[in-house]
Amino acid sequence: MFLKGKRALVTGSTSGIGLAIAKALRNEGADIILNGLGDPDEIAALQQQIGADFNGANLMDPAAIEAMFAEIGAIDILVNNAGMQHVAPVEEFPVEKWDAVIALNLTAAFHTTRLAVPGMKAKGWGRIINTASAHSLVASPFKSAYVATKHAMSGFTKTVALELAEFGVTANCISPGYVWTPLVENQIPDTMKARGLTREDVINEVLLAKQPTKTFVQPEEIGAMAVFLCRREAANINGANWSVDGGWTAE
Repeated sequence: MFLKGKRALVTGSTSGIGLAIAKALRNEGADIILNGLGDPDEIAALQQQIGADFNGANLMDPAAIEAMFAEIGAIDILVNNAGMQHVAPVEEFPVEKWDAVIALNLTAAFHTTRLAVPGMKAKGWGRIINTASAHSLVASPFKSAYVATKHAMSGFTKTVALELAEFGVTANCISPGYVWTPLVENQIPDTMKARGLTREDVINEVLLAKQPTKTFVQPEEIGAMAVFLCRREAANINGANWSVDGGWTAE
């Protein structure tokens, strides 16, 4: 329980990777603030199950993010995990979808980070963990907005890491390959349309074809990595981009 007394905000934590990270941090004693979308009753059940608070701020609205931080106060751990995906050829990519992906995947992380940093500096300790992607290192067709945000997230993380290195605060990325989450499952129909493939073909020839292990990454594996980055032994891991992708980006 080495995180007892630490407060963690995990965005996009009502399902998938974010929920796994929240549970992992909670298991080490951290007080958790969940943030994300979902059925209110299901979110209330998650709160009870984990023992967590919840703030439903719309991360695509900077004013809502500021209001969230005014309500929750200083935090010790920030996990920028919220994200969305849209799959389409670049010439057909809806402008509103491009703007939405940029706003949620990238701009929201800027706002949460800028608001969390003063409190971390004041305490002389903090951990900023950004969920990037294998797509922070390599590209795939038909995912221009997503790939752009994840490449940018890697650079943003490095910059923040350098700025905070002397304040006891670290910033790192975790870059998963394909994790079986609602985000991945929900992009299958668009990929089927864009590539003219069946559902099974998308899973085997597009998703798992990238990963030498031929298996999906498990959310709990990402949670364990987040916990490690919060440990005392990780104090000098800063500005790094940790691949958890079954070897995808090793090629």
